[in-house]
Amino acid sequence: MAPQQAEPEPRSRATNKIALASLSAMVAETSTFPIDITKTRLQLHATTRPISAFQVAAGILRQQGVPGLYKGLSPAIIRHLLYTPIRTVGYEQLRHAFVSPENHSVSLPTKALIGGISGVIAQVVASPADLIKVRMQADGRMVSQGLEPRYTGSVDALNKIIKTDGFKGLWRGVFPNIQRAFLVNMGELACYDHAKHLVIRNRIADDNICAHTLASIMSGLTATTISCPADVVKTRMMNQVVDEEGKLKYRSSYDCLMKTVRFEGFRALWKGFFPTWARLGPWQFVFWVSYEKLRLIAGLPTF
Repeated sequence: MAPQQAEPEPRSRATNKIALASLSAMVAETSTFPIDITKTRLQLHATTRPISAFQVAAGILRQQGVPGLYKGLSPAIIRHLLYTPIRTVGYEQLRHAFVSPENHSVSLPTKALIGGISGVIAQVVASPADLIKVRMQADGRMVSQGLEPRYTGSVDALNKIIKTDGFKGLWRGVFPNIQRAFLVNMGELACYDHAKHLVIRNRIADDNICAHTLASIMSGLTATTISCPADVVKTRMMNQVVDEEGKLKYRSSYDCLMKTVRFEGFRALWKGFFPTWARLGPWQFVFWVSYEKLRLIAGLPTF
């Protein structure tokens, strides 16, 4: 286990971490994106009639082919070029602030707090790209229903959102988004960090791919469990548009939460749980194993 340092690290080292986090996130996002679009379509399925993730994925393939599974990939990658480096490097920087010469360890509650804070900061910056990604993923569902898509691409989506909703419209759904980001990163970053060092400290594995895999599995399950309700609300809030009467279906994230429970039942808050976990688990594995390996190659200490 690499010793934690209280001193601020050189700017060049922080820059390298940002670049490596971006590269690892691009690899992870591209390899798991079909699962993400399946999860998003499943969450937008606002009926009580049960439907499985397999049925959703099969429908996309049948109606749009393999390219349909990658609808919205470009804004998703742009989002992670901003979101992932900010949250991971930000987490490390905040973690350093809680390390003293007398105490080189950080408690799990403190890790959870700084994980949540770093996630919120990152999500505020990356929210416009997340909005465009959700809208384009939902567009594929409209095409499958025989409707005209709202957008022809990422740039068209950006222009139309600004034209109809103003520049502030790019941050529609930002509050449920940051709520989800806080919960996800509280579970994801803090759990990965704590679980990895727990595995190493108890000599279950060395600081290698085995420890990284075990830690990523635990963090993926934790993050999915606590964040899925916020993810459902976020997806629905970001996908809604003003109707012909100038009204929105949901007035706030709380209103969305209440209406979802009232009309679809409490279990609807965990719609897409298994595809979310199925996506977040592999995403975590690919990202953390890639990131840790790239850091080692670059001569940086492990996360």
